[in-house]
Amino acid sequence: MSSAETIVAAATPAGRSALAVLRIDGPLAAKIATEALHRKLPLAERRATPAIWRDVAGKPIDQVVAVLWVAGKSFTGNDSLEITCHGNPLLVRRLTEDCLARGGRMAEPGEFTRRAFLAGRMDLTQAEAVADLIHASSERALVSARRMLAGEVGQKIAHWTDRLLQVLAELEAHIDFPEEDLPVEDPTGPASRLVQIASELNGYARTARHDSALRDGLRVAVVGAPNAGKSSLLNFLAGADRALVSAEPGTTRDYLEAPIAGLPLHVTAVDTAGLRGGGTALENAGMLRSLEQARAAHFLLLVVDASVKPPALPPELITLLDIKRTLVIANKSDLPEAAEQQDFLPEFTKLRTCLLPGEDDETLRARLGALLIEREVAPGAEDLVVSVRHADALHRAAEALILAHGHLKAPIQTELAAARGREALEALGEVVGRIDNERMLDKLFASFCIGK
Repeated sequence: MSSAETIVAAATPAGRSALAVLRIDGPLAAKIATEALHRKLPLAERRATPAIWRDVAGKPIDQVVAVLWVAGKSFTGNDSLEITCHGNPLLVRRLTEDCLARGGRMAEPGEFTRRAFLAGRMDLTQAEAVADLIHASSERALVSARRMLAGEVGQKIAHWTDRLLQVLAELEAHIDFPEEDLPVEDPTGPASRLVQIASELNGYARTARHDSALRDGLRVAVVGAPNAGKSSLLNFLAGADRALVSAEPGTTRDYLEAPIAGLPLHVTAVDTAGLRGGGTALENAGMLRSLEQARAAHFLLLVVDASVKPPALPPELITLLDIKRTLVIANKSDLPEAAEQQDFLPEFTKLRTCLLPGEDDETLRARLGALLIEREVAPGAEDLVVSVRHADALHRAAEALILAHGHLKAPIQTELAAARGREALEALGEVVGRIDNERMLDKLFASFCIGK
């Protein structure tokens, strides 16, 4: 993957469209444009130039618009050419083949972004954010990816690195001048600052628990006894009639999924079969699937008919009910509440509602969204979530700083403390890419799209 090679790839998905984009990056980019467009002079920098692209035999392929970026001013840091052509897959293939015939080669997944990283155009967290931005499935995921692409994580790493370097400078001074020994108790000295930095690193690393929620979304299982209103709740949350609603109990035999409308995070509601005893063989099979979905869900919505005596829930479901991960939906609030409902799961949060058509479903969705954030199941709007890779490096840096703090207690071992501090610096460097680990980079960029 040498930057001395010229790479070629389509930057738009395969298939027919109005337009398609082809990217060419490397030392031959300007030469290919000059030859293929039959120009006497090189393309003007960063100016859209319409022209006919002709193959190496001089035959026209398509009318295109070409834009050239010179080295130092492009996304990758190299000479880079973008060709916009008509979105016919045959044209894209012929243009690609012609670029290959002129000395280019096919780009590997993520190779353009990798070149930008290696050229110092972005740090590794920003390179990862490019893929996150492309694959984001919700508004919250888009915001998080944009913030990371803007360099917020890198800025935090730089801040911690500067503070740690200051502490290490003081420790190195103690090593050079051993007669000026560190005091055992000094709340404003290096030891206390190491602990403070470690605490901040661990706190920031804990945001990785929301990484899968941003990338893959959340699953909310709707559970309860038959005829409690589970299917009506699914329709309310989805903002559409996704499930059949009937007064006959036990009509839902299998689970049904639908995205919850109006939330900034991608959340899927899963309607499940009613849980009761004495059902048919088919109904019992559906109830087993209901329990499987409940176990796999991030959050449970337990729907009960508040107008009647509380249901006898199966022990398998009761064990899954967690105060932080369960909301009891007391349905049929248009009817008088049964007295026994007061003693039903009194420690759980309850929401009285009526799931009849025409009721305010937006309030119900907003309440659920706020509760997911409040219970720390989903990230808040201000949370900048780090990835699992980032969190691992941050935790290792924090552990090294805690060990360094231990070396600054009596008997003081300043050299060992400084060594642990340098380990922490190396771990922080891994987050933004100040490392020489070809295998890690290969694995990371392999998940990118070809052409990006």
